[in-house]
Amino acid sequence: MGTWDSGPFDNDTAADWCGDLDDADVAKRPVLVREALNRAAGEDGYLNADIACEAIAAAAIVAAQQPGGQPITSPYAPDFLLNGGRLDLPDDLAVLAVRALDRIMAADSEWRDLWQDTNAGDVNPAFDTVRGLSRVLTA
Repeated sequence: MGTWDSGPFDNDTAADWCGDLDDADVAKRPVLVREALNRAAGEDGYLNADIACEAIAAAAIVAAQQPGGQPITSPYAPDFLLNGGRLDLPDDLAVLAVRALDRIMAADSEWRDLWQDTNAGDVNPAFDTVRGLSRVLTA
């Protein structure tokens, strides 16, 4: 996993997924967000890090659309969402995004294992990013 920072878009997998979302037909974009969240939320076995990275990016997009959500400013996010851009998303995606994030933070998640191995102690910016997204989505 090519990762350069702890933000939701700061890895190769998320950046590639965002590029696909950017290139997708406007009507298909909400479907792609839902699919990324469903893949993570519905995984019963060991959750692959790539699935988690896509779901975290999707959850960040959903969170940005919520009241109190942070605008998307990452150059690796979909261009159409930069500087306050919007995506018309169904209301139920916030609940699905929280389920996906909970699954990503579960013990049987490769993403969690990789980040847990990377950071020592209680300081973990990647975990903080996911927790922050969850707080916005449940507010």
